[in-house]
This record gives sequence, structure tokens and C-alpha cells, in this order.
Amino acid sequence: MTIDLREYIKPVDTVRHQKSGPAFGRTNSKTLMAMEFPPVRWAVEGYVPEGFSVLAGRQKLGKTWLAIDMAMAKAAGGCAMGQVECGDPGNVLYIDLENGLRRIQRRLNYMHPSDLTLPDLSRLDWVTEAPQLDEGFLDALDEWRVSVSLPAMVVIDVLQGIKPAGTSSRNSYENDYSIWSPLQRWATEHGVAVVGLHHTRKGGADDPLEALSGSNGLSACADTTLVLDRDQNGLTLYVRGRDIEEREVSLKFDHGAWSILGDAHEVKRSDERRKILEALADSAEPLSPTELMAVTGMKSNNVRKLLHTMAKQGEVEKAGRGRYQHPANVTDAE
Repeated sequence: MTIDLREYIKPVDTVRHQKSGPAFGRTNSKTLMAMEFPPVRWAVEGYVPEGFSVLAGRQKLGKTWLAIDMAMAKAAGGCAMGQVECGDPGNVLYIDLENGLRRIQRRLNYMHPSDLTLPDLSRLDWVTEAPQLDEGFLDALDEWRVSVSLPAMVVIDVLQGIKPAGTSSRNSYENDYSIWSPLQRWATEHGVAVVGLHHTRKGGADDPLEALSGSNGLSACADTTLVLDRDQNGLTLYVRGRDIEEREVSLKFDHGAWSILGDAHEVKRSDERRKILEALADSAEPLSPTELMAVTGMKSNNVRKLLHTMAKQGEVEKAGRGRYQHPANVTDAE
């Protein structure tokens, strides 16, 4: 149930302040602390809460496959990405503006080639045409919301397909923020998780949220931002939001199915450990950090820090000043 904050927020002394304009609707801290709010509703636990979320990534990286995975899991009450609980089944609307029904069916058949593995998708509806955001889109969303029993999640693939033109009197940030604010308000007011797919710019950025194509107005407006990326360590999904704990996980994509390998930093660290151990095992002589850097392709600072940790844990053996060897290569004479 959505709380109507108007029951708690009352205009203060509107008569006395009438000449200077309308008064603020204030809420006293004591009143605020006595209020009870329902817990955050999740479409995908720990990843997609109620409100407006943006799922961004480069083209052909698998954003649509990931969004379908989440949508199916929520509609069927299963697990997204192989292991993330989605709670009780809820109605899901997938607005796919880039693929027709034939291609959507082909994707579903690819993900579940056997009827025996296909979950109950009776709560998942598809749309392939939609009006612009300022030309009735929210009205259409509301029609869907009241027509189903448990409106839980909406996917918009892609946001650009419903984005209206901006106003010349505003800069790009102002345009983007004002364009997406009504959608964010609708999602928050009705407790529905709205996930909009978007692209990231070429070259990336130090901060994943800075990598979204266009201005920062979209990420500033969104309650949650998810960034799908691929580098030399594989696929990762970065998540940051107002009601969510920041995280980054490593993913695997195989035959239309997504699965989580673990925390991205731990997976990367494990892979780097493996590279070091393999290099030391293949070497007849102890190696220095510089030599290991050349063999593994890792950064010098990473190699040195990891070697220090691995030596303390007994995974590698020190062999003189600044050189290391695999424990299996240590001779009895040593």
C-alpha cells in the first residue's frame, strides 16, 4: 500500500504568509519518526527495487537477455541470474521497442528449448509499440497497472524509444532530468520497479555512472543504476542506488542463461592468483614481480600486493630477496 504523505504534511500558517506566497508543507521530526513505512518492494532482491532503474551497457553486450532473465524470474517467482530470489510472482510488462514478436519468441525458445523447462509466464506481457513519454506513455502504463492483479515490474527496451525532444532553453542535463522525472515519480508512487535499458558511451569512465550515454541527468534522476560491462576479466554488473547497497558481481552468459560467479573483486583476485601460480609452476627458476608482470600481463602494483598476501598465506614461497617460487618447486635441500 502506498502511503499518502498528505495525511502527515500540513500547510503551516497559510493566512499569515499569504502575501509572500504559498507556505511549505512541513513535517516535524517527531511526527516523521513516528511514521511507519512499508519495506522496500524488490523485483530482483538486492538489484532492482521499486522505483526507476536504468540498466546500461554497450551494444550487443546482452542487456536485453539480462532484462528478459529478470522479467521472467519476477513473473514466475523464480531466481534471476541463476540464484537471486525475486519473491512471489508479479505481473511484468516488457516493452520491447527494438524486436518484433517473432524475435522475442525465438529468444524465449533459445533460453528454454524444452517445454519442460519453460516457467509459467502467464504474468508476463509484451508490447512492441508505445507512445512517447510526453504523448500518453504514463497513461498507458497506468492502464496496464490497474488491469492486472499484482503490478510489479516494467521493462522499457530501450529508453531512447520513448524519449521526447528536449527544450532549447535548457541544457542537456536539465532536459534529461525533466524528461525522466515523471517516469520516476510514477514508479515511486505506485511501488512498481521500472527498468529502462540504455547505452553506455565509448571509452567508458572512471565512475560507472559517468559512462551512461548522454548527460548525467538520467543517472541523477534514476533511483538505481546498473551498468553491464566487459573487460579483460570478463562480464561484470555494477549496481548503485538510493535504496541499495553498492555492489559489483562477475557474470557468466551461456546459451541465453545468466549466472553470477561471485563478487567481481574476489573473482578477479582469484583469477590473478591462478595466473601467478601457473607462471611460478611453469618456471624452473624463482621469478621476480617484474618477471611475473611480463608473464601474466598483470599490473606491477597488483602483482606485488598479491605476492605479499600469497606469501603470508603459504600459497607461494619466497626464494631470496624479491623472488618467489611455487611451493611444489621447493626442493628438499632447501
